[in-house]
Amino acid sequence: MPKGLVNVLAGTGTAVLKPALETHDIAKVVFVGSVNTGKIVAQTAASYLVPCVLELGGKSANIVFDDANLDRAVIGAQAAIFSGAGQSCVAGSRLLVQRSVYDKFLNKLVTGASKLAVGDPASETTEIGPVCNERQYQHVRTSIEQAIANGATLALGDTGPDRPGFRVSPTILSNVSNDMAVAQEEIFGPVVVVIPFEDEHDAIKLANQSRFGLAGAVWSENGARGHRVAEALNAGTVWINGYKTINVASPFGGIKESGYGRSSGIDALQEYTTVKSVWVETAANPAATFGYL
Repeated sequence: MPKGLVNVLAGTGTAVLKPALETHDIAKVVFVGSVNTGKIVAQTAASYLVPCVLELGGKSANIVFDDANLDRAVIGAQAAIFSGAGQSCVAGSRLLVQRSVYDKFLNKLVTGASKLAVGDPASETTEIGPVCNERQYQHVRTSIEQAIANGATLALGDTGPDRPGFRVSPTILSNVSNDMAVAQEEIFGPVVVVIPFEDEHDAIKLANQSRFGLAGAVWSENGARGHRVAEALNAGTVWINGYKTINVASPFGGIKESGYGRSSGIDALQEYTTVKSVWVETAANPAATFGYL
């Protein structure tokens, strides 16, 4: 690998990026992280006219229609939010369920999630480990507490630490409206809100009422509906009857405050190339007709 192809800069914000842009011939900045830091990175790079690829936060809508295979959707919903203790930019943290099956689905979700083992990540029996540090742990806890104070119901979870370490039990919040902070802000923990919707139009409206646009999912046995809703969602990636399927051949990235640009796929290769036009004149067909010999 050529020297300098990959460079790791350790430090804080512009204190690292600005000197690098000033002293090196940098053609592209790629950042994965929070929205606020992404804005700082983009502003700093823009002052040097260096383009960026930004993959930022998400509040992905996971939509379950009444014609879905509910058992399959429950397992998918658990994987969407609880794997990795919810510390994923595409975590399905906003679960939209059609009202006609809302209670049935919520009961199934609570029953299934209550069986997940929280513990030491080094243990083979652990299914959910801790969040990354104390600061994040406190953020997750505070988000849950504020949601309950604002009227949400704790369908599953605990209200305080019951084990050592920064471990948060799978948390399911019901009686949540789409405009509550817990439904709009990225928590980055094993916390999901379950919101009812009436019909397809309502589901799309709720899903798109977000400042993020990274990913989403649709659960339905109606293939036409699945594709119709997927097309209407403001998200860079949409899964139908599945979640978190990722492949390097498929472009990945978001819109709105989830960032811009794409990683993976042919679109990612285009991010690292520049289009150039080259014109070649021939004696048989001169392009210029003005001038003197």
